[in-house]
Amino acid sequence: MAAAIASGLIRQKRQAREQHAHRPTAHRRRKSPGKKQGLCNGNLVDIFSKVRIFGLKKRRLRRQEPQLKGIVTRLFCRQGFYLQMGQDGSLDGTKDDSTNSSLFNLIPVGLRVVAIQSVKTGLYIAMNGEGHLYSSELFTAECKFKESVFENYYVIYSSMLYRQKESGRAWFLGLNKEGQVMKGNRVKKTKPAAHFLPKPIEVAMYREPSLHDVGEAVPKLVGGPPSKSTTTEPVNHIGGMLVSKQHGSSQCLHRVADILDWSDGAISLVELLFLFYFSIAFPCT
Repeated sequence: MAAAIASGLIRQKRQAREQHAHRPTAHRRRKSPGKKQGLCNGNLVDIFSKVRIFGLKKRRLRRQEPQLKGIVTRLFCRQGFYLQMGQDGSLDGTKDDSTNSSLFNLIPVGLRVVAIQSVKTGLYIAMNGEGHLYSSELFTAECKFKESVFENYYVIYSSMLYRQKESGRAWFLGLNKEGQVMKGNRVKKTKPAAHFLPKPIEVAMYREPSLHDVGEAVPKLVGGPPSKSTTTEPVNHIGGMLVSKQHGSSQCLHRVADILDWSDGAISLVELLFLFYFSIAFPCT
């Protein structure tokens, strides 16, 4: 009798499990194909918010880019002078080793290539196509100097852009016996005028200087005539980028493209639409 009851209970449990296994699963409720969700229902807001968040993420990544390690130093010339830059951007030598005008940032911008920036004025030392030294507000190709160690362990700085056409001899940064800057094509690397001894003050971190084409803007020139490769065309500041001022509404679209290229895509869709609207509503004249 007990065996019959037990077998009956087992049979009931087996039937219950089989019924549960064959029970049809509930399907998700589908939306009616006749009802189309418009942009007013929040899709447009979602798109804009996603693009905005994506742009912010790229900006955060750009801020985390590794920085350049350089030094704050004084450049002591073998002629007995410290190279200095005045408040007006003029370059010469001084005997005073405590003035702030003789402090320079040596920023590495390539393999054994540096940019020399005044700590006091923020201007770069540059050499034009005639060998004249001048100070530049912009970092251009004329601001690049090759840093080499000479046989006597002094350092020489030569222009990365210009040299003698016939012999290929480099043009060097140099001071004469009176402490005045010399033309690069008159300085020889074997002479004391070209020999500098950096005296580091501290190590500092720098952002990589933005390289502008020389033909796009006119740097501030002090101490020498402009290079033949520069232009006197006025410039406009747009989005933190220097852009040449030209006629025609198509230039505005080029400006939008330049800003996108400068921001590396880290710009929201709202900002992009605003830029296009601005270029159409306010064409360049």
